Amino acid sequence: MLALMGDEEVIVDGLVKVFDGVEAVSGVSFRVSRGEIFGLIGPNGAGKTTTLRMIVGLLKPNRGSVRVFGLDPWRDGVRFRRIISYLPEDAGVYKHMSGRYFLRFNASLYSDDPRVVDEMVEYGAILSGLGKDLDRPMGKYSKGMKRRILLARTFMVKPRLAVLDEPTSGLDVNYSVAVRRMIKEYVEENNATVILSSHNMLEVEYLCDRVAFINRGVIVAEGTPEELKRRYKADNLEEAFIEAIGGVY
Repeated sequence: MLALMGDEEVIVDGLVKVFDGVEAVSGVSFRVSRGEIFGLIGPNGAGKTTTLRMIVGLLKPNRGSVRVFGLDPWRDGVRFRRIISYLPEDAGVYKHMSGRYFLRFNASLYSDDPRVVDEMVEYGAILSGLGKDLDRPMGKYSKGMKRRILLARTFMVKPRLAVLDEPTSGLDVNYSVAVRRMIKEYVEENNATVILSSHNMLEVEYLCDRVAFINRGVIVAEGTPEELKRRYKADNLEEAFIEAIGGVY
């Protein structure tokens, strides 16, 4: 059966979100193909998190629409939630729960079949790379370990679309590299799609196939990292972003 137009894409069309009379997001539009890592890049307060929350159906836009592989987050709620996974920037863990039990608890929310749950937990354990630390209470984990278990939870359900808000925020270099590798390997192995937000331009340049610069709720430029650097005659993405918004951010 041939896929309908849009069934292999994430289509974000004209999203607008207003809080207390102020537009936090002003007509954001972009498309992401299956198998891409797409970066939504901008400073704090630019509208990145609000846009991501509309994409995953946690916020309803005042105007505009979202289609994720043909599904609408509000009209197709149950089917939609089966194909996506979302990692907020401020996601936390249960400090008295072990990492392994945390994975099992979350897997049980997706399936009643014990074999499927076991497979998810096994996959999550491998993804986390935490080994014997999985059996320790998560309250004893470092920030990097917590982020890795949260990413493992996000990916173990094998979503077609994973939405990651600042996935390496606050991590040291070693953990940041491990998290980036984890994201890239998951996409390559599963032909999955990732949309992530970040203000770390070096991270984005390494991870993303395409990038959209967002500032004050508006997309100001979009393209591959190399295209954007050429367009703005910049040596790196941070310089390109500054040129795109016309000044220091």
